Amino acid sequence: MIYRDFGKSGFQVSALGFGAGHIGWDQLDENFVGSLINEVVNAGITLIDTARGYDLSEERIGRHLSWRRGDFILSTKGGYGVEGTADWSPENIHQGLNRALRTMRTDYIDIFHLHSCPLGTLQNERLLKALQEVKAQGKIRAVAYSGENEALQWAIDSDVFDSVQCSVNPFDQRVIPSLEHAHNRGMGVIAKRPLGNVPWIHSERPHGQYAEEYWLRMHAMGFTPPISWEDFTLRFTVFTPGVSSAIVGSRNLENIKRNIQTIAQGPLEDSLYQQMREVFQTHDQDWIGQV
Repeated sequence: MIYRDFGKSGFQVSALGFGAGHIGWDQLDENFVGSLINEVVNAGITLIDTARGYDLSEERIGRHLSWRRGDFILSTKGGYGVEGTADWSPENIHQGLNRALRTMRTDYIDIFHLHSCPLGTLQNERLLKALQEVKAQGKIRAVAYSGENEALQWAIDSDVFDSVQCSVNPFDQRVIPSLEHAHNRGMGVIAKRPLGNVPWIHSERPHGQYAEEYWLRMHAMGFTPPISWEDFTLRFTVFTPGVSSAIVGSRNLENIKRNIQTIAQGPLEDSLYQQMREVFQTHDQDWIGQV
């Protein structure tokens, strides 16, 4: 496994992280979930990313991983969905953090993101002050924003946030010039959707699915990599300059281990990486970042 400094936050993360949204489904067997996420950490993946809105995910992380809290970096998202408080309010931040700490059975959260709120909300000084307060109290180590486009760029430039999370893959590249800038400013960067929702598995347009927009972009670009799409896409994302970690969600341990082997091959050849960058830029039809 490759480990990288997470900006100036004082800790490292694995270059491949685990997106824990997949373990939130209430029909999953608890023993299966417990075994899976412990094996993920055993395999060297140290970044576990979840959210308030991922059903049972936070609860299960607390139940099955809190006994080894020092073995992983915990990332979650919030700002909404706390009874008795307005979304994106200081009260929501304080009460939501306290509840997340109880749910995940921990004294601190390493990375806490505002979860895809719009620019106007992101610029609320009272909200930003509340984030700094919970950081000063030691409840979080890094104040973060998860989102795209105009709001993401503001977060990078604002001197408020320690890290950001956004979509990065061969079909979602507009953000790439900003990522190295964020890294140079001492920020951590988590890349979500590094496999682009695997659009290549669909022979026809997957209407209504997350992969639909990326399927359209993939076919518009007309590019076929010289290696498998899985390997190409993951290595493209993980080794994009500025990326600290790329999170992949899966309930299949063998797929997770395969992804670890894939990134162990290192970055794509520079000429191939640049070719993909040029193909995207040539065909870009207002392809904004996908939330």
